[in-house]
Amino acid sequence: MSFLLRVVLPDKPGSLGAVATALGNAGADILGVDVVERTDGQAVDDLTVELPPGRPPDVLITAAESMPGVQVESVRPYSGRLDTHRELELIDEIASDPAHGLQLLAEDVPRLFRAGWALIVARAGERSWRLAASSAAPQTRAGDLPWVPLSKAIVLEPEVHWVPDPWRELDTELAAAPFGPISAAQALVVGRPGGPAFRPSELGRLAHLAGIVTTVLGG
Repeated sequence: MSFLLRVVLPDKPGSLGAVATALGNAGADILGVDVVERTDGQAVDDLTVELPPGRPPDVLITAAESMPGVQVESVRPYSGRLDTHRELELIDEIASDPAHGLQLLAEDVPRLFRAGWALIVARAGERSWRLAASSAAPQTRAGDLPWVPLSKAIVLEPEVHWVPDPWRELDTELAAAPFGPISAAQALVVGRPGGPAFRPSELGRLAHLAGIVTTVLGG
């Protein structure tokens, strides 16, 4: 299982290598590293690590903090490699061109989440429609989407949440997150043909991104 580990460590040569060695001795494989910030002689790094089945995440904290001056701020489940800079680049791009913000979001979300397509949908009464769509999104009328609005990001299950047939083709895994102002019935929908299924950590990322873009666009 993969985890995202945020550590605060001395900003000096060898510190990160020592942490990596300690994590390796605990059975963890490091999949990616991202520098969050450096200030006042300290560095804050995000590490994506994978543990063998049956190994509790507590071993990551124990291993990392066995190194002098190292503190673990958080450990949480995480799927995939770090895409932090790519998401920040998208947010900066949308902030620079808010008039095309919805389309920019729809086009870039599939790349960020290793998916096939994305849609931004809205609902009023018993009618739903798309506000923006990526180039590979299914060409179909949505019809009514009774699960909009959402209170949190979810995996869409066609047996429970009605979706148009083209959204289900090629064994597509579906996820959706609330999007736009609280008063708006809107959602960001992502389709991943052939899977894999969306993990809870990916739903968290999707909701976080949708929330930030809503703020950037003045929602």
